[in-house]
Amino acid sequence: MNRLIGVVLFSQLAICSLAQIVSQPVPTSDPQALSLAQKSMAALSSATAITDVTISANVTSLLGSDNETGTGTLRAKGIAESRIDLSLTNGSRSEVRDTANGVPAGAWSTNGNASTAMAQHNAWVDAAWFFPPLSSLSQTANPQFVFAYVGQEQHGGLSVQHIRTYQVPAAAVTNSPIPSLSAMDFYLDPNSYLPLAIGFNLHADKNIGINIPIEIRFANYQAVNGIQVPFHFQQLMNGSLILDATVTSATFNTGLLDSTFTLQ
Repeated sequence: MNRLIGVVLFSQLAICSLAQIVSQPVPTSDPQALSLAQKSMAALSSATAITDVTISANVTSLLGSDNETGTGTLRAKGIAESRIDLSLTNGSRSEVRDTANGVPAGAWSTNGNASTAMAQHNAWVDAAWFFPPLSSLSQTANPQFVFAYVGQEQHGGLSVQHIRTYQVPAAAVTNSPIPSLSAMDFYLDPNSYLPLAIGFNLHADKNIGINIPIEIRFANYQAVNGIQVPFHFQQLMNGSLILDATVTSATFNTGLLDSTFTLQ
């Protein structure tokens, strides 16, 4: 009898525990963060629908002791697909991002060689980190994106409004790493609402616990067909400059194909 009572009690406890897991509240967006994101998108695109972008730029790449110059073509379609092709002094580099079966993925290659898959945990951040209108800022109506207001602060010597976005799993999953892997920090000009910087973390390929801070700084916004394009942006890793790009042209809605965002 005692054994039967124990089984019943264990079952009841298990049911209660499951109920607690299932009933955990789904994170909701902060109204102030949503408002700032919407104002930023209005400033960036003036309600113009953007499906894809192709950016040409003169670039300087600084990786370790290498300091190379050349040109770059950066393309994006929606928020999940991007391609970066750099033609540099000592060779070429390409990187793509896409979504396979609903899961973000990526790959890279050098000098046209066979591609290498990107660590999947590094593919959750925005694919088009170089073009704010196709960033997480555009996802205020998407329930899988949560917007949090961090506050008004100083960043890089400038006064900014700081908001953070992250994704939540489509199903109720406890202890999912997706919110932290997808977190994006946006630093907005408090007057124009244009993004001055974006920050996120990448991670060591074989150690998801090692954070590698990445920051993108934007400057010299210019209107192209009514869309604000940052004609100068820089990519920093651990606070050190690794890419400097001066935009020479930008085109939109040219009908880029999904096949563009694959590497052989």
